[in-house]
Amino acid sequence: MGPVASKDAKARQRLLELRAQLELHGRQYHELDQPLISDAEYDRLFREAQEIEAAHPDWVVPDSPTQRVGGAPAEGFRAVEHAVPMLSLDNAFSAEDLAAFDVRVRKYLARTEPMAYTAEPKYDGVAVTLRYDGGAFALGATRGDGRRGEDVTHNLRTVRTLPLKLSGRHLPALLEVRGEVLMRRAAFAKLNEERAAQGLELFANPRNSTAGTLRQLDPRIAAARPLELFVYGVGQGESQLGVTSHSKLLERLGELGFRIDRTLFAAGDIEAVSAFHERLRVERDHLPYEIDGTVVKVDELALRERLGTLNRSPRWAVAVKFPPRQETTQVLEIETSVGRTGALTPVAVLRAVQIGGVTVTHAGLHNQDEVDRLDIRVGDTVFVERAGDVIPKIVKVVHEKRPHATKPFRLPTHCPACGTLAVRAEGEVALRCPNLECPVQVREVIRHFASRDALDIDGLGEQRIDQLVSKKRVRRPSDLFSLGVEELVEYERMGEKSARNLVAAIERARDVPLARLLLALGIRHVGERGAAILARAFPDLDALLAAPVERIAAVDEIGPTIAGAVRAWLDDDVNRGEVARLRSLLRIQSGPSQAYARSEVLAGKTFVITGTLGEPRSTWKERLEAAGAKVTDSVSKKTDFLLAGENAGSKLEKARTSNVRVIDEQEAARLLAGESLGGPPSA
Repeated sequence: MGPVASKDAKARQRLLELRAQLELHGRQYHELDQPLISDAEYDRLFREAQEIEAAHPDWVVPDSPTQRVGGAPAEGFRAVEHAVPMLSLDNAFSAEDLAAFDVRVRKYLARTEPMAYTAEPKYDGVAVTLRYDGGAFALGATRGDGRRGEDVTHNLRTVRTLPLKLSGRHLPALLEVRGEVLMRRAAFAKLNEERAAQGLELFANPRNSTAGTLRQLDPRIAAARPLELFVYGVGQGESQLGVTSHSKLLERLGELGFRIDRTLFAAGDIEAVSAFHERLRVERDHLPYEIDGTVVKVDELALRERLGTLNRSPRWAVAVKFPPRQETTQVLEIETSVGRTGALTPVAVLRAVQIGGVTVTHAGLHNQDEVDRLDIRVGDTVFVERAGDVIPKIVKVVHEKRPHATKPFRLPTHCPACGTLAVRAEGEVALRCPNLECPVQVREVIRHFASRDALDIDGLGEQRIDQLVSKKRVRRPSDLFSLGVEELVEYERMGEKSARNLVAAIERARDVPLARLLLALGIRHVGERGAAILARAFPDLDALLAAPVERIAAVDEIGPTIAGAVRAWLDDDVNRGEVARLRSLLRIQSGPSQAYARSEVLAGKTFVITGTLGEPRSTWKERLEAAGAKVTDSVSKKTDFLLAGENAGSKLEKARTSNVRVIDEQEAARLLAGESLGGPPSA
């Protein structure tokens, strides 16, 4: 066998292996809802198979995974033949891929002028087709293998955003609409909370919960779960709608009663839809539902007809995928970390993996109960995602790939930092080190106390804190206020200028609003908002120190859990002693500032703050919340005002498209003074 023949034999063998893997993983994903690899890994295998087949067209066979979509219908559901196949979309992964798609389209049509495209979110749900006979919903089915799907009409009828009867007159005799069924993030979280309370296995993500719901034989289960529907196209009956473009098609579908999110839609040339895709990438975590990319389509329907379809996908559309946020990797070790409150937390040490352009090597496992629920062990293959593109989280263990002779992980009985016997309080899931002198706890307490949202002591970073704690110079936050320049210059890598700057920052921190001090104390369950609420309810620290737990729990948005944690922390002798020392060292500004007392103009209003402002965002947030407003992180239809500074970015664009009033610092000050702005929303 010559070199060329040997190379071909290896390529053919690799193609056979890829087909077998793609068949397996396709079935796990589409039919069983139990994927064994991430979407990104599946895409890589798929593209490798495509490249081999492109180099050897005579090796392409009709049953190759590259020539069809998804898997066969699940047993227990009637199979439905799609009159028009539900094709998949070709994928693009970069701006260069999208530009190449544009070149292919214009080359096929022999056009040199720019093309008109549309762009919409690629919803991460379950694709369905809906048939309407005489304007009445008659049949609903899943995609299945693209040619045959599962009849899930009984469950789709329970989706409240699905019209059972179309609106208007002159309805088409037959209309088949294509769309995506999904579940909002908030609804998904609530569903998992309910399942956890019942001792049931949790869903890995909203898509899995949606797919599991649609595959229920009892429609009462689907009716109890808040599924939603977005439509994005038509299979049959398009010619009866009297439209010539995709833009007009969506408008017509909206008139018929289908939900169309026009705020997440763009039309224009390839540069315009590329910019829209980038906007979606930035804003995806602020949307109420999951999306995993942008669907770009040729707008003119007649040109789509000319472009036609390939065996698996249309030539006139492409799915531009976001960078993957979920990958598969291996657990190398499980370590135990000690937190600020003494909680012993298991942490998975992972084989380094790139997720969304970031290298991930660790993922927190919360507590022993979570370890047991996942049944995670050293050596396991796991799915890891970056929740909100920030925090790595293990969402699933692939038990089928588990090595032999693995052992369950158990948290240690003693603190790994100081050796103290760990305890588990009644009603809690966390094991804790009760030693308040534990060096790791001390470091975390000091770090939190000096953090930006607390006392904001600039220059007191982790390395400096480690030095102070390891030398036992600082054992509690109050010790910071006795540090001097002459002492600090003796520390390694601490010059006189740095020492003076740090002492000056500590001196500035002596003037502190009560809300920031309450946050800085590190009381369990008391975050930034909780601290602000407590400071408003108890403007004087003495009032909070003396308040019974029932009085604290009665404060709006506090409740018994936070109240119990506050009362328990304040009742501890060591903590009360530290509070007394801090009161003698600090100048505490009690309650909300008189200038920004509760305002009827702002009470109940929702603000978002963005851009570079003349004063820190945290300062504006404190003022607005003290006046009765609510400050959130993302712009939505419930947002009343966007306080915008320079370089406001995507939030400003979203506010304008959502008709949210945009104000500057001067206008915010007028609102705080009780004035009504009047006039139209700012541009």
